[in-house]
Amino acid sequence: MSVTTAVQEPDTVETHPARVAPKRHEKADHKPKRQPPYAVIVLNDDEHTFPYVIEVLQRICGLKLPEAMKLTLQIHQSGQAAVWTGMREVAELKRDQIRGFGPDFYAAQTVKYPLGVRIEPMPQG
Repeated sequence: MSVTTAVQEPDTVETHPARVAPKRHEKADHKPKRQPPYAVIVLNDDEHTFPYVIEVLQRICGLKLPEAMKLTLQIHQSGQAAVWTGMREVAELKRDQIRGFGPDFYAAQTVKYPLGVRIEPMPQG
């Protein structure tokens, strides 16, 4: 005697939920939130020399001599100046590079502490 086994095919094929591609729900007004640009602000002090600050601005911020001189004078006269603006991560890097630039050997007595520098978000407007 032979036994026959029958398998019944389902009328509809169901797909497993994990295998279904997720639907993308995008709104027309949904845009990625942009981060504000950040400014690197150098502070004035009575110890660091003009040549030192100019050199820092040229090497770290990539400024040409006339712009570095102009910003150094602005730092001296106003107490501070924004010397670079851009993405937060790069601003943090430039801040850290300015802090780690090394002693000011241009001064009559070597200045061993770093330039004052901070970063802050640019105003949104």
